[in-house]
Amino acid sequence: MSDLPPLLWLQAFEAAARTLSFTAAGRELGVTQAAISQRIRLLEDRLGQKLFVRYPRSLSLTPAGQAWLPSINDAFARISEGTSEVFGTSPDNPVTVRTTPVIQQNWLAPRLARFHRCHPGIAIRLVSAIWQDDFGPEGADIEIRYGRGEWQGVEALSLGAETLSLGAETLLPVCAPSLAAVLISPADLKGHTLLHALGFAVGWATWLEQAGVAALEPGCPALTCDNQVMTLALASQGAGIALAHRRLVQKRDDLVAPFAHSIATEESFWLVRSSRRDVGEDAERLWRWLAGERDITG
Repeated sequence: MSDLPPLLWLQAFEAAARTLSFTAAGRELGVTQAAISQRIRLLEDRLGQKLFVRYPRSLSLTPAGQAWLPSINDAFARISEGTSEVFGTSPDNPVTVRTTPVIQQNWLAPRLARFHRCHPGIAIRLVSAIWQDDFGPEGADIEIRYGRGEWQGVEALSLGAETLSLGAETLLPVCAPSLAAVLISPADLKGHTLLHALGFAVGWATWLEQAGVAALEPGCPALTCDNQVMTLALASQGAGIALAHRRLVQKRDDLVAPFAHSIATEESFWLVRSSRRDVGEDAERLWRWLAGERDITG
């Protein structure tokens, strides 16, 4: 074990790699930006390779840093899980919930507000996940994921469609009311900007093909975002047309569906928690609350 770098250096790397900021990492770990920078420099010297590319106002991981980060995350996750299994969870720790920004805004926010009114003494920490690799057992008591529900080592409850026998999850185009006024048929999409959100198995190519207008796509400007919140925000501002889950937008008045045609997807939203570790009383209470409000439309 003597060949391993000090734990403080590894903590600095994990925090800086996750936030891509020495300042944010220092704030999280309760030290200065200079201390984080020094620990990273010492770690790089020990390993003999650079872990970060330093720009004047930002950071990025080197290929070596990207390759090493999953191992560090797994190590911290195993330490956390082992500590919880042996010593239990601390009553002072908040319940950590991780999900995508679109779920936070459109589904989770009203439910957390109601939960907090009923249980004001339970502390909750909400963290964002954008990419699929952002999800995992480390650091979160409860997650809301998007996919087919085929993850290993977790308990997963479907949110909405399949659980409530309401039919398949569907995606349909949405845009600002002013733009919808000129979109009478799918052929009218010609020349309009299509807003793409990364991370979905079904997208614009499928919708256009099923609508019989696949030939339009090369002539439509594309604007791609790494999360659905941004595509919906752009759509509401008239910047283009987004594909959205019907259940997430049907109560919004700033977005309308110009066409009735929608496409089904096997992916859906799931309430998820690890099946390999015990949870605290507060986390169990929140889990049961969210499980009782699983209708994605509510």
